[in-house]
Amino acid sequence: MPSCPRCEASVAEEARFCVQCGAPQTEDAAEELDEYVQRQAEQVAGGGEESNGSDSFADMAELNDREQLWRRGCYVVGYGTVVVALTLVPAVGAFPLILAGIAILPPIRRLTAEPLGSPLKREVMAGLYAIFAVIGAALLFLL
Repeated sequence: MPSCPRCEASVAEEARFCVQCGAPQTEDAAEELDEYVQRQAEQVAGGGEESNGSDSFADMAELNDREQLWRRGCYVVGYGTVVVALTLVPAVGAFPLILAGIAILPPIRRLTAEPLGSPLKREVMAGLYAIFAVIGAALLFLL
């Protein structure tokens, strides 16, 4: 019985990958793994969208920085709104403000992806935040 070149565990003759460490055992398996890793890297670099090949690496880094800034801002605004709303809890307008703060948090965007088939766009999340915040503010001032 042959052994894995990476971890030296025994592997079956027909095995394409090692059951212990996952290392490819044949050239075909190694090429398949390389192609899979390349596809995954392209998906991550392209934000999950199909890349047309015209985007440079610098553009991708800028997009990632923008996305990170957007997420950080969403966390600050979302948690800030929730904290302010929790201080106003007896008031009726606090509940839409809590929903507004929760609606803009990035994990909510990912959680909506499964039932809806794809994550909501950032603009939709910001719109939901704005709608709930306006309703909450109007209820606070009117009641």
